[in-house]
Order: sequence, then structure tokens, then C-alpha cells
Amino acid sequence: MSTTEQLQRRRQIGGMPPVILVCLGWLAAVILVAIFAGILAPYHYTTQDLAVRFRPPVFLGGRVDHLLGTDHLGRDVLSRLIYALRTSILIAAVGTLLGATIGTSIGLLAGRFRGIIDVAAMMLTDVQTALPSLFIAIAFLAFFGNDIILFIVLVSLEGWERYARLARGLALSEQSADYIRAVEAFGAGTGRIVFRHLLPNIAASLIVQATLNFPGTILLETSLSFLGLGVQPPGTSLGLMLGEGRRYLLNAWWIAVLPGLIIFLTTLAMSLFGDWLRDQLDPTIDKDD
Repeated sequence: MSTTEQLQRRRQIGGMPPVILVCLGWLAAVILVAIFAGILAPYHYTTQDLAVRFRPPVFLGGRVDHLLGTDHLGRDVLSRLIYALRTSILIAAVGTLLGATIGTSIGLLAGRFRGIIDVAAMMLTDVQTALPSLFIAIAFLAFFGNDIILFIVLVSLEGWERYARLARGLALSEQSADYIRAVEAFGAGTGRIVFRHLLPNIAASLIVQATLNFPGTILLETSLSFLGLGVQPPGTSLGLMLGEGRRYLLNAWWIAVLPGLIIFLTTLAMSLFGDWLRDQLDPTIDKDD
């Protein structure tokens, strides 16, 4: 083993670069905070105390009873961040899962049956590609009004066409594989072929796509909430906190900057992890380089 290889091995733990370990640590912390928000938050996110409004964080001279300060209504910023993180992560996770299910189903149908189904599916994905998800969501929410179910469905539209194109391409490439021909020769039906054989063999690529698509889903949710079209008060989300705090950037910047920082770090961590996972699962990339 050369000196360069030894140095590279020392810089990695368990085959993962240090930066990926940091990303996984941050994502794990985010998930734990989201799960145990009710236990970790020192106050309820709606508790108001106008006597302590605009109190600075403890690192700016504030008091320890409000570690990250308070907002314009005297609400504890740390508590609101914890609950907001849970809301944003939950909406983004459900939206990503729903979008992956829709896109994968359309892609598998198109790749399996071809013909008019394939043409219609590809036309639909082209339309979605031409219309940004943010504009579609704004139009629907403005016309039909704010509703949490509709909001989650609209968030799920972020990137579903990528799953459809990926699933279709993988399905087409797997159609001529020996194992598919073998199960077809034994008389297996379409459902069994798709769910028992085809889908498990392309699942790794779809999971990688989900990790790459998740940051975009979070940004769509936070953008809509920032514009006042997503989560509504008295609820809270990272985008809503960012929108409420933008009016106080000059005298209480922490109200907006802290949720913005969490959005940035979470999307960055997931993007870096997704890129690394794609490189690990892509058979065309030489892992020894």
C-alpha cells in the first residue's frame, strides 16, 4: 500500500470521508430533535411573554432561560426552532415519499408496458419539467386556499418527474435481463415481476434519487411557508419563522438567521450525503480512485 493510500485510509472511518460522517451526524441530530421535540423544547412554541420580547441569545448577553433569545411576541426561539424543525422535516419526508411513489409508479408503468402508456407518461413528465413546482404550488394554494393535505400533495410534486424518468430508464434496461426473461417463462404475472423482481433491483438508484431530491423538497416547503402560503400560525415551520423574522433583521436578526442557518445546514448535509451515496452505488465509478 502506497503512502497516499495509507493517508486516504487514515482520513476515513468505516470507509466514509470525515465530511460525510459530519453530515450523517447532523442529519441524525436533526431526526432525533424532530422525534423528541416535545421533550427537548424548554417551552411550548406558542407560549408568549411580551415582557421578554426581543431578548438576545445567551451568546449576545442574554439570559440562560432563553438560550437563543425570544421573538417579537416573547416566544422562546429555541423552542420554536425545535418544533419548526419537526414540522418541516415531517412535511418534506412525507412529500418526498409521496413524490417518489408517484414518479416511480408512472416510470415503471411506462417502462413495462411501453406504447401509448409510455408516450402519455413522458408527455406528463415533460409538462411537469416545463412548469416549476413552486409556481404550480403558488397557483393552487392561491386558488383553493391553504389546506395542510393540499400543501403536502403540492410539496410532493417537487421532482417526481425525475423518479419517473429514472424508473422508466431502469425498467427498460432490466426488461432484457435474463432473470426477467426467466420469470416470464415460468408464467409470472406483471405484478409479481414488477414488485418481486424489477423494483428490488432498481431500488438502490431510487433511494439515491430520494436523498438528492429531499433538499429540494425542504426548500419548496420553506419557500411556500416563507411566502405565507404554507404552514399557518399558530403553527410553526422553518420557513414561517424565516418569514416572520425578516421584518426584524436590524434589531433582532437571530429570529430569521437561526432558522435560515438550520435550513442551509440540513439541505447541505443531505446533498453531500446523496452525492456520496450515488458515487458508492454507481457501478461505473472506480471506488479506488
